[in-house]
Amino acid sequence: MNEKPDTPNRLDPLFLRKTLPDEPGVYLYKDHDGAVIYVGKAKNLKKRVLSYFRPRKDLPHKTALMMEKVRHLDFMLTSTEQEAFILERNLIKKHMPRYNIILRDDKQYPCLKLDLKEPYPRLHIVRKMKKDGSLYFGPFSSANSVRSTHRLIDRIFKLRKCSNRKFKIRTRPCLNFQMDRCLGPCANEIPVQEYGKIVKHIKLMLEGRDKELIRNLRDEMEHFASLLDFENAARIRDQIRDIERTVEKQHVVSQGMEDQDIVAVVQDGLFHQLVVLFVRGGRLLENRSFLFEDNGTPAEILEAFLKQYYPEKAFIPSTILLSESVPDQDSIAAWLSDLAGRKVDLHTPQRGSKARLVDIARTNAEKTLTGRLESEKQNLMILVKSTIGLKSTPVYIEGLDISNFQGALAVGAVVSFAGGEPNKKGYRNFRMKSVVGIDDYGMMAEMITRRVKQGNLPDIFLVDGGRGHLAAVKHGLEAQVGTASGGISPPHVPEVISIAKPDENRQETCDKIYVSGRKNPLNLRADHPVLLLMMRIRDEVHRRAIGYHRRLRRDSLTTSELNGIPGIGEKRKKILLQYFKDIKEIANASVNEMEQVPGFSLTLAENVYRFFHENP
Repeated sequence: MNEKPDTPNRLDPLFLRKTLPDEPGVYLYKDHDGAVIYVGKAKNLKKRVLSYFRPRKDLPHKTALMMEKVRHLDFMLTSTEQEAFILERNLIKKHMPRYNIILRDDKQYPCLKLDLKEPYPRLHIVRKMKKDGSLYFGPFSSANSVRSTHRLIDRIFKLRKCSNRKFKIRTRPCLNFQMDRCLGPCANEIPVQEYGKIVKHIKLMLEGRDKELIRNLRDEMEHFASLLDFENAARIRDQIRDIERTVEKQHVVSQGMEDQDIVAVVQDGLFHQLVVLFVRGGRLLENRSFLFEDNGTPAEILEAFLKQYYPEKAFIPSTILLSESVPDQDSIAAWLSDLAGRKVDLHTPQRGSKARLVDIARTNAEKTLTGRLESEKQNLMILVKSTIGLKSTPVYIEGLDISNFQGALAVGAVVSFAGGEPNKKGYRNFRMKSVVGIDDYGMMAEMITRRVKQGNLPDIFLVDGGRGHLAAVKHGLEAQVGTASGGISPPHVPEVISIAKPDENRQETCDKIYVSGRKNPLNLRADHPVLLLMMRIRDEVHRRAIGYHRRLRRDSLTTSELNGIPGIGEKRKKILLQYFKDIKEIANASVNEMEQVPGFSLTLAENVYRFFHENP
C-alpha cells in the first residue's frame, strides 16, 4: 500500500486530473481545520474523486453540502479493491467522519459460544464474538431468547457445566452428573470422540440444520439398538423427540434449507430503519434492527451496513438478500466471500419466495420505525421542556430567519416543526415592507408582527441569531400578542429562544442557545439531542430564507448587476458570461467552479460567490 499525503490544499480539478492515479485506493476529504469529514473507497481513484467536481445542482444534497466544506484531499493507494474495502472501514472507525454513514451499535447482543480448542467444550453465553477459532451462534435479539436456547440444548445434550479451572482440578463427577444433567467428562465417563459427536449435533441444531441432525441421531439410535444398548437408544430417542418439538415451533420461511440474511431498509425523512432477519436452515431464528439518522439514500445506508457489520461477524451466510441494490454490489460480494472463505451472494430479488422474504423484512422495518419515531418524538419533546425550562411539553416549534444583500430584496422565512419533524403546512415566506436598509432587528420585528397576525402560534419561536435578535423578536411578540388579546384573557405567548454559531475568536466550538430571561447561554454538549434539533430547525429555515432571496434576486438580476462585485470589471464580466453563459449559472456556481474561470483567483471566486450566496 502506497500513501500520498502531500497533495495540494487547493482542490484543482485540472491538477487532480493530471496527478490522481487510475488505481484502487481510499480518499479522505478534510475541512479547513484538517479534520477528516469523509472517507471513500474507489476502484479508480481519479474517476471517483473527479465525479465530485460537478455543478452543485448535479450532486446529491448531502454531497453538495460536504463539498462546500472540503479544503484538502489525501489518498492512499491499495493493491486490490478488497484491500481498499478493509482500509476504508478501518479509517471510518478511526475518524468517524461527519459525512459518512456510521453504524452505531453499542449494544452487545448475547451469543452462544463453543470453544473447539477444548477437548470437552462447554456451551456458554457471551456478549462479544471473537475470531478465536470458537463457534459462535447468534446474535440473539434478547437475553431471554439466548437463555431459553441455552437451557434447551443443555437439557437435550447434557454438556459439561463447570468452568475450565474447576474442570482441570476435579477428580470425581460433580452433582450435575449425579442428577443426570451432565455426561461427566471430568471423570472420564464419556470418551472425547463420543463427546465430539454431541458437539457436532449441537452445531447442526444451532445452525438450523435440524433434518440432518435428526437423520444422524436416528442412525445412532438404530446403531445402539442393534447392539442391544437400549439405554443409549432411549436417550437418543428422547433427544429426537425434544428437537422435533422445538423445530415445530420455528417458522419455516424457505424450503431450500438455506442460510440467509434478509436485509431491508425503510425511510421516513432523515430516519432510516434497517432490519436483518436471520434464516438458518430455512427457518427464521432471530432478527435485529438498526436506526440511522442521515439524509443519505436507502442504497447508501445498505452499502454502509454491509461494509461495517459483516467484517465483525464470525459467521457470514452464503446468501444475503437486500431490499435495494447497492453501489459496487459485485465487489462487496467478492470482498465478503474472501472474509467468509466461501462464496457469498448478494441478491435484490424482484419476485418469488425470496422477494416475499424481503417484504417480510421491510414490513418489520416499517412497524419498528413507526414505533420508534413516536417514542423518539415524545422523549425529545420532554427533553426540550426540561432543558429550556418550560412549564409544559412543547409540540410546535417555528424557526425564524431573514435574508438580504446589503438591505436589498429583504425577505423572511418561517419553518414549522411538529414533534421534532418538519411540518411543511406551516412554512411561510415574507417580503419585508416597512424596513429600509440594513436593519436585521427591524426585519425580525416586522416578521414576528406579521406572523402573530396570522394566528395559530407555536409553543416556541426559534430565532437564527444572538441576544439582539432574540430581544427584537421577544419585544415584538409581546407587544403584538398583548394587542391581539385586548386584555380579555391571558394570551398564549410562545417561548422565544435563539441559536448562535460559535465565536471562533473566543475559541468556542459549539453552537449556543439563548433563552429569554437567562443571562448565559445553555451549556449543551455538541451531540445533545436538543441542540441538534435546534440546529436542524435553524439550518432548515436558513435554507428556506436563502432560497427565497435567491429566487427574487434571479428574477430581478441583469448582467449589469455584476458591476457590484469587488474586482469584477468589464473584461472579467465578459469572461464570466462567456464561461457560464448566463446569470443563473453564475449564481449557482460554487467557489471551486468559479476558480476554474480563466484569470480568476481564489479571492475573486469567493467575491462572486459571496455576492450571490451570503447573507450579510
